This record gives sequence, structure tokens and C-alpha cells, in this order.
Amino acid sequence: MSKNGRILVVEDDFDIADMLRIFFVGQEFEVEVASRGSEALTMCRRQLPDLIVLDIMLPDMDGYAVCRELRTTTRTRHIPIIFLTQRDERSDRIAGLELGADDYITKPFDIEELILRVRRAITTYKHNNMTDPRTGLPSGRLIEEELLQLMRSDEQWSLTLIGIDNLKDFSDAYGFVAGDEVLRFTAMLINDEVDQHGSLDDFVGHTGGDTFVLITRSTDSSELLGKIRDRFANSISAHYNFMDIDRGGIERADGTMAALMKLSAGVVSTATHTFSDIREVTELAADMRRRDQESHPV
Repeated sequence: MSKNGRILVVEDDFDIADMLRIFFVGQEFEVEVASRGSEALTMCRRQLPDLIVLDIMLPDMDGYAVCRELRTTTRTRHIPIIFLTQRDERSDRIAGLELGADDYITKPFDIEELILRVRRAITTYKHNNMTDPRTGLPSGRLIEEELLQLMRSDEQWSLTLIGIDNLKDFSDAYGFVAGDEVLRFTAMLINDEVDQHGSLDDFVGHTGGDTFVLITRSTDSSELLGKIRDRFANSISAHYNFMDIDRGGIERADGTMAALMKLSAGVVSTATHTFSDIREVTELAADMRRRDQESHPV
């Protein structure tokens, strides 16, 4: 993982896109490039960037349409966006900012100014507890805001707390860097399964530690959760060495065994409960997760 975060550059001019890629990589960012708006939207759904540098003039759809789509889609609406364009009219800048862009820079631009604005936008989001720095997923305030919005609406929904059991034992044995890699792997796995089998209105967040949040506009998320569990179970062994795989876990310092990591989950839904506040939702989901752990002890 890059030191400073992931940037998606959406630019159809190859020379400008390549220049930005080289520069940002030199500043220790991970960089992906999309030359079309539709490609950018697909890439955002697959793995959330920490920031998007977005050209307005694109071959398939303009940057305004891309920004509008990102801002009206639950899973991507929190991502900082900086418009990069040749348009210098006041009305164009206002239009971009009204759509929810965080900044607006015109071509030709000063690369040092651009990097300062990029760093400021990313730092602001992280300092405001918007995203988890390890997974890039919405955290803290964004999770609370999503729940508050749903509780004020008449929509039906379900919330699933998904936890990685035995992550602490794994991190103790393999180190915190390996533990963070498991968190990023799990975030990508959940996002990918939601992309394939969920909807664009589904929300994926990371509460911190070993726990993720999945909120769907459906009262039954069991099928999606089952696919997430199965894929995790079939893939997690890649993070262990052969000795631990053969014996089915990690030997702790006291001689006891910690089983291989697995997922436990607690699901709550408006189909079976009426909630008066956020705390009620999260406490019930946490209790349901504990029951899941107890029914499948490790």
C-alpha cells in the first residue's frame, strides 16, 4: 500500500495523465488512470480511491456527469473530487462546486499547487474521521450519517456487522503490517461481492479494529453475507504460512491454539425491529455477532 493514499486520475489526454501519474507516484501515492468517465465509475466501485482528479472534457461523458453519479451513489459519495479542466468561466467553477466537487483547478496548472490541494483534501477527510486510513472505507461520522439518514426515511434496510475473528492472534504472530493487509483484503473482498451481488446503494464501512459494516436497502442480506463468508473462508489461508495451515491455526505463547481467521456477523433489519436511535441499532448488531461467534466457537 502507498504511503500517502490512492489517487484516481480521470484524464483522456495521455501526456497529462502520464505526467500526473509519474508525479504522484514520486510523491508516494498509489495512482490509477482512467481515460473515460464510465471506466472511472467502474474502478471506483471496485476499489475506493482516497481522492479523484477529474477532467471535465471526457470522450464518453463529461466530468460533471461523473461527479453527479459519484455524489448520488452511496458507496462513492464521500470521495474528495478535484476538477482539472481548461474551462475557466466562473459559471463552470460554480457548476462543479455545486455538484459537490471539493476543488477546481484550471489548465495549465502549477503542479506544486495541485499536490498541495490534493494533500489538503485527503488530510481534511482523514482528520474529520471520514475514512479509515488502512482500508479507505468510510468510518466514524460517515457511518453515523448513513444510519441517521436511513432512520429518518421510510426505506426498509438491514445492517450487518462483519468481524474478523482471531485477527489479533494473527497480528501478534505475523506483525501489524500483515494484519493491516488482512483488513485491506477483507475490505476489497466485501466491496467486490457487493459490486457483483448487491446494489450501488449498498454502503460498506469500517468501524475500526476488526469490524466492518454493510448496510443494504433490503431486509434480507443473507445471500450476500453467505457469499462474503464463503469467499473469505476459501481465501484467507493465503495469508498464513504452510505450518500454521497444516495444524489449522497459530500456537499462542501459552501453548493454546488460535484457529485460522473466519468471519462472524450480526444482522439487524427493519423487517424484525423498530429502532429509535443509532446506538440501539449497533448494540443489537454487536450482540447478534457475539451470538454468531458463540454458535461457531474457534
